[in-house]
Amino acid sequence: MRKMKEPVIGQPGPPPAQGEEEHLSLALANSAITLPGGHTVDLLAAPAQANDWLAERGLAPVDAGMREMCAAQLRALREQVRSLFAARAEGVPALPAAVSAVNDAMTRVPTAPLLRWDDETGPHRATVHPTTAIVDHALASLAADAADLLTGPDADRLTACGSAPCNRYLLRHGRRHWCSTRCGDRARAARAYARRTAAH
Repeated sequence: MRKMKEPVIGQPGPPPAQGEEEHLSLALANSAITLPGGHTVDLLAAPAQANDWLAERGLAPVDAGMREMCAAQLRALREQVRSLFAARAEGVPALPAAVSAVNDAMTRVPTAPLLRWDDETGPHRATVHPTTAIVDHALASLAADAADLLTGPDADRLTACGSAPCNRYLLRHGRRHWCSTRCGDRARAARAYARRTAAH
């Protein structure tokens, strides 16, 4: 029997939550999923998984050859983004370290094409993406998206899934505040059960 709290590797998570297609930072925040029964699914648990996750979203080539250090940076940014989303959804001040982490990720890469000068082409401007900078560029994109989400018109719709133990975030659509049909069904069943037991 598997021990509780062990991350489940290779198990697919639930379908994307509302808003993940528009905001990659929401998909990042939701890449660690708490399931009923004390199990978790971490879509970034291993370097190959992190590479696949970035490649599926156009943030890295399929053959980037992600290393554990890079995957760890991605998981670290995820925790800071989750912290900021929680603060925004709950209407409480954000942790300064989380704000700094997002700003640091955004400013780690040059956004302007830099001046280059070589013997063949002479002076020209180019944005260089060496292999070592792939993860930095991905982190910058994800951090910028988080900043856009938190400061844009969708910020008021950002909420945590209302079905315990789910830990995902979504953009609320109408009154719906569950990240998936499965979570909505579970929340309704729990409410019905609570009503039945209260009546006895």
